[in-house]
Amino acid sequence: MSSAEKARWFSEHVHPHEPALRAYLSKRFPALRDHDDLVQETYARLLRVEDPGRLAHPKAFLFTTARNAAIDLFRRRNVHPHDSLAESEGLIALPLLETPPTVVETLERRQRREVLTEALRALPERCREVMLLRYLDGCSGREISERLNISLGTVKGHLLKGVRDCARFFEARGLVETAPEMKEKTS
Repeated sequence: MSSAEKARWFSEHVHPHEPALRAYLSKRFPALRDHDDLVQETYARLLRVEDPGRLAHPKAFLFTTARNAAIDLFRRRNVHPHDSLAESEGLIALPLLETPPTVVETLERRQRREVLTEALRALPERCREVMLLRYLDGCSGREISERLNISLGTVKGHLLKGVRDCARFFEARGLVETAPEMKEKTS
């Protein structure tokens, strides 16, 4: 891909997401004071991709690259996201030991993911699409509305139906217990 093609791809597929990227970085990494450097590092990493036109989901790749750049920055600065919280509350921040998950934990996580995937597959196509955009991609209701060309009320309706249907799916399989007040409403 030529430099001109890369520049065009960047302006069409990456640059429009900069406001959302900055909002994501501010929310996800509040301990980092200046996000300009992080955005520039993310862009530099994207521009080093050999053929970015082959990326199926440039926005997802952009956000993942930004997250990885932020994590790298934390490592370089030896800053831990919990430091600022601990300092502000007068607590002593102790380093957390990361232990690898046990075989049982890994299997449980895999089973939960499979059940969730099954629950999502059981939803009507448009409802599933709305749920994935909201909870997997982190899109706002307005973004989903614009992206799918449906009203905000329709988006809210799909989200409500999706959450209810998934809850019923989990309940029917004994994975969650219905609260007593919910049992009374459904009876």
